[in-house]
Amino acid sequence: MTTTYTFDVFSSLDGFGAAEGDWTGYWGKQGPEFLDHRLDQYREEQRMVFGATTHREFVQMLAASTEDSEVHDPWVTRMLNLPATVVSTTLKEPLDWADAVVANGDAVDVVAALKKESEVPLRSHGSLSMNRALMAAGLVDRLQVTIFPVITGRTGLAPIFQGAADFDLELLEHRTFEGGIQELVYRPTLHG
Repeated sequence: MTTTYTFDVFSSLDGFGAAEGDWTGYWGKQGPEFLDHRLDQYREEQRMVFGATTHREFVQMLAASTEDSEVHDPWVTRMLNLPATVVSTTLKEPLDWADAVVANGDAVDVVAALKKESEVPLRSHGSLSMNRALMAAGLVDRLQVTIFPVITGRTGLAPIFQGAADFDLELLEHRTFEGGIQELVYRPTLHG
């Protein structure tokens, strides 16, 4: 049996995963409908998959946050309590994560094995370079892009698809939330 792998990413309209300055993780556009939807998606049993850099960023973000910050939104708290695999050649266990293991090796090999072995779906939030490689290897079944209605031309950080291969996208699902947030779910296929 092969389970599904979802690459889940937040984006500005111009394709950045984050921005500097006074922008927040949601660019200040989140509302209760969107946050409830995110929690519903993360209520399902699933295994998270992260690259080492994203894992380190989450741990640093949590350490610098307070209980009242958006870092502790219910869906983020749920994500942090799901079992996780961190693909890394540098990190060692134990990790600062409730139920995480380190998988040493190439992400393509690790995720190909996880897809065969896992009894629950796999999901990755962020981990841009790792997920670009997984898409190129044909291991991403669902690309879930949440587009926030902002352009971060001067302050944009982390271009999501910079250096990625070319893909055709088949739209599987779409949804609009308050404030103009768009969630688009695609099946990616290498072009050509």
